[in-house]
Amino acid sequence: MMRLTSKHLFWLKAVMHLVALWPIAYLVISVASGDAGGDPVQYIIHYTGVGALNALVILLMISPLARRFKQGILMQTRRLIGLYVFTYASLHILAFISLDLLFEWSLLFQEIFKRPYILVGAVAYLILIALSITSLKVIRKKMGRRWQQLHNWVYLVAILVPIHFYWSVKSEIIEPSIYILIVIGLLTLRLPIGKKLSQIFTKSYIGKLFFHKFLKDYQ
Repeated sequence: MMRLTSKHLFWLKAVMHLVALWPIAYLVISVASGDAGGDPVQYIIHYTGVGALNALVILLMISPLARRFKQGILMQTRRLIGLYVFTYASLHILAFISLDLLFEWSLLFQEIFKRPYILVGAVAYLILIALSITSLKVIRKKMGRRWQQLHNWVYLVAILVPIHFYWSVKSEIIEPSIYILIVIGLLTLRLPIGKKLSQIFTKSYIGKLFFHKFLKDYQ
């Protein structure tokens, strides 16, 4: 396999931009042409949410692929992919607040505490905000070792997001279940940190609620 170098980085990132932006263009075209199904609002919310999850999975795959195929240059694309995770997550949140709740902020806070899956998603998004802000090189230098400690929280996001997806659906649990298995597999490659975060989640209140629902759905 050809070894990618810094000379290929520009074109590699260009391709990644195109791949990441095309789904957004497709969404706009689908909605404008009336091909967003019977409930365009839920279609947009679901589409952007899955987009964020797909970008997150790709982000988790970069390090294993770089090590497996000895393509160290891939590591320099993690920030780009991470920002697209945040972009899709922001579109997901914006669609929910603007199209579903119609900017009723009081209703938003009620929904967060009423529906546990929204609380899980909100926690994940707050972490993404912190990771995106601190992705700037200037801030990274100022933070020193604390930067890596903070950005290890992306693994907690990787646990929370597919659970948010699973919890949000009422009957179609196959797709979110597949994402959960994929994330578990990718985190396992990062032992011991993946194992540690999984243990923390399993022992948490949210984790216990999730597994209760998971077992109930498969009974």
